[in-house]
Amino acid sequence: MKQYLSRVICAGMAVTLCACSSSTAATSSTTAAAASYTAGTYTATTTAYKGDLTVSVTFDDTSIKDVQVTDQKETYGIGQGMDTTPVSVIPQEIVDAQGLGVDLVTGATYTSAAIVTAVSDCVKQAGGDVDALKNVSSAKAEAKDETYDTDVVIAGAGGAGLSAAIEAAKAGSKVIIIEKQGIIGGATTRSGGKVMAAGTDLQIADGITDTADDMYDYLASVGGDYINTSKLRTFCDNALDTYDWLEQDVGVVMQDVEPIHSSITPNRVTNTTGGGGMTNGYGGNITVPLYNMIKDNENVTIIYNTTVNSVIMDNDAAAGVEATAADGSKITVNAKSVIIATGGYASNKDKVENYGEKFDNYITSVPAGNIGEGMDMAEAVGAQIEDYPAVQVVYTSLTSGVGINEEAGLIISDGGERVANEYTYQYHVGDALAKVHSNKAWYIATASDTNQMVQYAMTLDSTPKASTVAELAEQIDIDADTLQATIDRYNELAAAGNDEDFGKPAEYMTPIEGDTIYAIELDPCVTVTYSGIVTDTNSAVLNTSNEPITGLYAAGEVSFPGLFGTEYPGCGVAISGSIYYGRVAGQQAAASAQAN
Repeated sequence: MKQYLSRVICAGMAVTLCACSSSTAATSSTTAAAASYTAGTYTATTTAYKGDLTVSVTFDDTSIKDVQVTDQKETYGIGQGMDTTPVSVIPQEIVDAQGLGVDLVTGATYTSAAIVTAVSDCVKQAGGDVDALKNVSSAKAEAKDETYDTDVVIAGAGGAGLSAAIEAAKAGSKVIIIEKQGIIGGATTRSGGKVMAAGTDLQIADGITDTADDMYDYLASVGGDYINTSKLRTFCDNALDTYDWLEQDVGVVMQDVEPIHSSITPNRVTNTTGGGGMTNGYGGNITVPLYNMIKDNENVTIIYNTTVNSVIMDNDAAAGVEATAADGSKITVNAKSVIIATGGYASNKDKVENYGEKFDNYITSVPAGNIGEGMDMAEAVGAQIEDYPAVQVVYTSLTSGVGINEEAGLIISDGGERVANEYTYQYHVGDALAKVHSNKAWYIATASDTNQMVQYAMTLDSTPKASTVAELAEQIDIDADTLQATIDRYNELAAAGNDEDFGKPAEYMTPIEGDTIYAIELDPCVTVTYSGIVTDTNSAVLNTSNEPITGLYAAGEVSFPGLFGTEYPGCGVAISGSIYYGRVAGQQAAASAQAN
């Protein structure tokens, strides 16, 4: 596989240095200069994205001979794990450049910067001139416009785009993938690395009976009127095949199966290695094996650090894309089929507000590049765009993690009112809070709440607490009478053992009583977005007359309409749906290209 790497430096990156040490330093010393060192091997440790990162750097008298990252905990598929990730790339670039001004890997800038910082410390230990070396970088090719010809061009290298590339190449097509970041994976890599299917080997081993019909019935019940029955039905019928393909063909290691929520049966969410519960950063268990399937394929080329701007049309058929590289040059790819797999728009506040929810502020774990340009470029060539009144949102504490697991205390909106059964799937609670336009939520608790995360939150100085409801209401800027009425009603229902307002099981109705009342702040976190390009079960993009646009396909989050309602139904649906329809897009795009 050909790879074009055009990395850009992320300015303003701050990395904190930890204690550093040196070893096997030579006995002679020289005057510190850009190309003058005390020969030897030195080590340094710095704080990276996931913890301490240690490098070992070997110098002779005039050059940097070798750089090795000897210890690190960086996210698999982002910081490390592929030949394009910083742990693999940055050390050699420093050696090649004989300088520290190397470009950081976009999409993995924290890890990249940490490596440069640790190497800088080693340079200092060896008597080198760090400031001078920061101005020395690898030689860069002159920026110039490029034109390529291929069978299939894919915008985006996340789970959907990679799966599409695998299938298109398998069918004999030449494929070019254009990726905005310096690494593949997109939001899939940053996810919890979960898939959903019914009838899996892990379910069978656990004695769980589950079918595609059962899975469809559950997902359709959550999605309601927003579901495209054909699209969801097709996905559910093929989810097990998708699971088996990932496990048996791609080499994804499936670890165990867990429930969507303890109140929902059967266990249907499969974790990959190391995952479990509401976690992020395990999606590399899926994207790295997908990447490995194409990295040595001569029919697949990846162009990095390049943003696709528009679809080229030849009369009424898609005929390629136009894109802009990080250096400003124009990239034109002429193709017989086009697949849009650019992901969602959670990093675009305007789009989140225009297509769904309105929050003053929210956080997101998706890449900064997920801004929704795929929707725009499709709409510009006549694609049908469906506007959903929601996004996936969970309200969670940024200091303690309360809100992402199965805590069951009283949760109120920023207006002081209870809006949902707290002992239910987190995204159901989030959807209820979003529907009342709550910019934050509060988990109200007392010492009687035995949940460990809640107990931890109550020890934090940042958690508001008071001896009276009125005093607490003032601290969290909520009307005291409203908060008092909400607590009184909740306690009344708890005492009666019957939550007639929202149906929470009696055993989870812990009353709010005690000498001190706590309010744990929960902030909205947006991850998956639902509005996007309307496609059929062949991943073909439909125009406003519900007809396929010739040669144009879409898969993944950019084309999620029809699979979701207003709340996220369970971890793994987004990844499994992206991979299934990505594979379909690759197969159909290749067939279309060969027919032309």
